[in-house]
Amino acid sequence: MAQRRIPESELIINPNGRIYHLNLSPEMVADTVIVVGDPDRVPKISCHFDKIFHQVSNRELVTHTGELGGKHISVISSGMGTDNVELLMTELDALVNVDFESRTVRRKHRRLKVIRIGTSGCMQADIPLDSLLVSRAALGLDTLMSFYERHTREELSVVENKIQRLLKLPFKPYFAQGSDRLFDLFGEELHHGVTVTAPGFYAPQGREIRLKPAIGDFLSTLADTKTSFGRFTNFEMETAGYYAMGELLGHEMISLNALIANRANQTFSKDHEQTVEQLIRLVLDRITYV
Repeated sequence: MAQRRIPESELIINPNGRIYHLNLSPEMVADTVIVVGDPDRVPKISCHFDKIFHQVSNRELVTHTGELGGKHISVISSGMGTDNVELLMTELDALVNVDFESRTVRRKHRRLKVIRIGTSGCMQADIPLDSLLVSRAALGLDTLMSFYERHTREELSVVENKIQRLLKLPFKPYFAQGSDRLFDLFGEELHHGVTVTAPGFYAPQGREIRLKPAIGDFLSTLADTKTSFGRFTNFEMETAGYYAMGELLGHEMISLNALIANRANQTFSKDHEQTVEQLIRLVLDRITYV
């Protein structure tokens, strides 16, 4: 049976042979990828590399691919939000699993190891400010997965239905799990729990400046809610998108968070850049085992 040829309008390849948004060609991507939100965080990671082979930027999407201790690593920024995560993960997957010449999916699947380094707010009063956390699973309060065919395991579906009822959401949230193998690299040393991914920073995270959120005090409600993956510990804007896209595309994914705010205690880090640097060094120390 002939393989489906992906039309030019669906997979856009620039005249230089690079994929449209990331502006990368397949040889520029390593099997181990660190993803960050902030483009300025990319050089803060790659400055630790022994060598840098590629430096590419397009809009908020910045990529540095290099080598550390003999291991090839790519660092890519997504910008904020699961819309950017969907774009990044789709194009990253296409770079390694689609033949650009024939525009067909390769028969042999290449499985990437993707590690997110990000900042996050904490909803649990007992977790100290500037702690580091690894996310076992994540809850998506956006609608990204409504646009994909996804057959959710019963254990995950139970959480989705429970949260929709509990928060009286007009849409169904989605729940996705990180890689067990990658989790085990960090889980013993770091705090861990379930991350809540919001589609915005203010009302979608329960903040009130001049506009009143439609869903009142839902972070404290989630903080008191238990799941089979642990309690809800923190909130940000990307992790659930990464976990769900990684699951659908067949890549290993884990999210690591520097907890720079604590909503339960109403505190914010005095030196969050130092906390992020601590997380960067931890990941780079462990990355040879990935």
